[in-house]
Amino acid sequence: MTLEAVLAYLHLLAILTMVVFISSEAALCRVQWLNAAVVERLAKVDMIYGIAAIAVLATGIARTWWGVKGTAWYWTNPLLHVKLGLFIIVGALSIFPTLTYFRWRETLRSTGKLPIGGDIEKTRRLVMMQAHLIALIPLVAVFLARGFGK
Repeated sequence: MTLEAVLAYLHLLAILTMVVFISSEAALCRVQWLNAAVVERLAKVDMIYGIAAIAVLATGIARTWWGVKGTAWYWTNPLLHVKLGLFIIVGALSIFPTLTYFRWRETLRSTGKLPIGGDIEKTRRLVMMQAHLIALIPLVAVFLARGFGK
């Protein structure tokens, strides 16, 4: 029972970290706020967001293997697959902003130029899509935890 509680805690901590850092990206990635310091910060914030996402996935998988309900209960429930599907979509959406932040940083360091407004707005839209999809995952999670889908 202690292992279940520790796994649940680590999973929640990873989720909260992920949410904080995607929110930070959304706040920082604005045309009117983007300066050299923000370009550098976005790359760092995105890296922490990525690490948190990996931690969410790792702790979630750990819960299915070592948690009380076990793999047979989780992996046969279609809601788990919905959660994973949403998580994969969020991960796919995060690729473009990540690459963009690194490109912005390299351009800034080599030429001193900041990104153009359209590029910033496009990247922010993808960040906002991620943030909104992440908010749907707990909805599926609460139904999964209560045995729906079985």
